[in-house]
Amino acid sequence: MFERTSANRILARSASKLRLRSAQPMQAGSLKKTMNESIIRKTAVGLTAWGPWMRVPMCARCVAWLAVLVLANLPVLTFAQSSCPGIHVKILNIRNSTGTIACALFESSAGFPTEYLHSATNIMVIKIRDTQARCDFEDIPPGTYAMAVIHDENMNGKLDMNWLGIPTEGYGFSNDAKGVVGAPSFSAARFPYDGQNMDMTISLHY
Repeated sequence: MFERTSANRILARSASKLRLRSAQPMQAGSLKKTMNESIIRKTAVGLTAWGPWMRVPMCARCVAWLAVLVLANLPVLTFAQSSCPGIHVKILNIRNSTGTIACALFESSAGFPTEYLHSATNIMVIKIRDTQARCDFEDIPPGTYAMAVIHDENMNGKLDMNWLGIPTEGYGFSNDAKGVVGAPSFSAARFPYDGQNMDMTISLHY
């Protein structure tokens, strides 16, 4: 009786171990299946979000990225190509930052240099920054010109003089022209311009 009972217990334990061993692969397989289904669902969601972009052919996507890069750099390219030929004048020896600098470009001797408001071909009035100023005349046709520069400290639109006719404000001319008595002539200050970029400096005298 004891031997039969012991044999039954041994058989029962063996069967239990076999059931456990057979159950473990099933559980692992179920877990793996569940994980795969979860990954598939997440991938499907991701593809749904990127779907419109992923459906675009690779070459089209490359073209789109290139267009974005070009548009991002367009302001820089446009700015670099927008410079026009002209006469660029740097004003030197400005004694203070009060008032304005008036640059007058003449193409003839008429009104040169005192009647610059009425006779000059081009006029540029700019504020002085830290005793520095620069006048840029663009789109000027080729020809012969003369430049007069005035430091209009009281901003009354003219070169002030004392009772002897001597200027009390700064003035200067192209070619650093000077007159023997009074202002220099147009011929002394004139210069040729070929329509390309031209840099010049004019020093003021007080």
